[in-house]
Amino acid sequence: MSDDDLAHEAPTRREYVKYGGAFIGGGLLAGCTGQSDTGGTPTAASTDTVAVTETGTQTEQGSYTVEMFPVGEVEFESVPESVTTYSMAWADMVVSLGQAEKLQTDRLSGPTLFYDRFDIDYDMNWPPLWQDGGMPKEVFYEHDPDAFLIDPNLIQAWDDNWEDADVEEIESNVAPFFGCMNRRFRNEWQQEMGYPERAPSMLEAFEKVGTVLDEQARAEAWLDLHEDLQSELQSRIPDDPETPSIGLINSGSSPENGEFYVLYLEDNGYEMKPYRDLGLVEADAFAGVETGQYGLTDYETLLEVDPDLILVHWGITTGSVTFGGDGAFDAEQFREKFVAPMENDDVGSQLTAVQEGRVLPGPTAEQGPLVNAFQTELTARLFYPEEFGELDLDAPLDVPEEKRLFDRQRVRDIVDGDI
Repeated sequence: MSDDDLAHEAPTRREYVKYGGAFIGGGLLAGCTGQSDTGGTPTAASTDTVAVTETGTQTEQGSYTVEMFPVGEVEFESVPESVTTYSMAWADMVVSLGQAEKLQTDRLSGPTLFYDRFDIDYDMNWPPLWQDGGMPKEVFYEHDPDAFLIDPNLIQAWDDNWEDADVEEIESNVAPFFGCMNRRFRNEWQQEMGYPERAPSMLEAFEKVGTVLDEQARAEAWLDLHEDLQSELQSRIPDDPETPSIGLINSGSSPENGEFYVLYLEDNGYEMKPYRDLGLVEADAFAGVETGQYGLTDYETLLEVDPDLILVHWGITTGSVTFGGDGAFDAEQFREKFVAPMENDDVGSQLTAVQEGRVLPGPTAEQGPLVNAFQTELTARLFYPEEFGELDLDAPLDVPEEKRLFDRQRVRDIVDGDI
């Protein structure tokens, strides 16, 4: 969908928020604590435009606007010096742009795993937005950033205490909201508001964030890297691959109790991007299989399906801050929580993936450009180890240079602004 389509068909930002409050429904999937080019060109904030800069079209006062679904056209008085995020993918967008020092969040995707190798500094000593089953308005005042890279509809969907007036209050007294819940589109409120058709992809949203933060050059460098990575990936996938069937289970699954939450590779949103990019959607062993609420199933159904490979969604962040760790993958913890209980179960031990040692950590759902680059490479290694390198669970992101999909120094240069 083009910018013109959005301008002529989409409701105003206020209508989005109001509509979102009227269609709140659904819930979080167990285990979660939680594409056309729309461009990133800002529009004029008023008719007294006097200059155009890399930041966008500015007014005499130096403000500028950026438009994105579902927040509409958002005005910024100046380039934000601080931003608060909730979704870890949006935090990764900020990190990828070399702006980690602007982040105000306690949620990053496996920071030690992904960021320390590039000497990226980050401060996670911020109060969580999600507290006691909700998002108290007071914590938004406590953060007091220049921008919230958060979808206000998501806040209203998850916390019944929030109404349109509360969103307006925070925007008036603290900072504007600029975000989109584009990881997945399963909830009723998203369906009612047209998220599957209108939400930007991860990279489209990233371009917008690059414009908001006046980092268009870095954003463009990342898009070039992504294009090169995808080209390299496609050129190396075996022509006639014997792709194993995939059983993707959520990390909220409890093998010890015989409870598994199945996920489907065909789902839209950036959550399943690595699988789509590798052409693995048709390898989903659970496609068309009936499950319970949130994909709940058991050992017996798992054995009936008997996938060649069982991947744990979010598995690569086992041991990270998401699971109370220090941010690095913990192979021992992964085996203890997911593998050992299957091996010790009478039915689970009959699974092909268990017998062949192919219960493995899958990518995390939350990924901006930097994390996605590593996770695309990781996923390729899970399925085609001869071509992309064997996975070492003690160092899951370490790949021989000749097997890599992208240049680590190139990532460092982009993050450092050496472009």
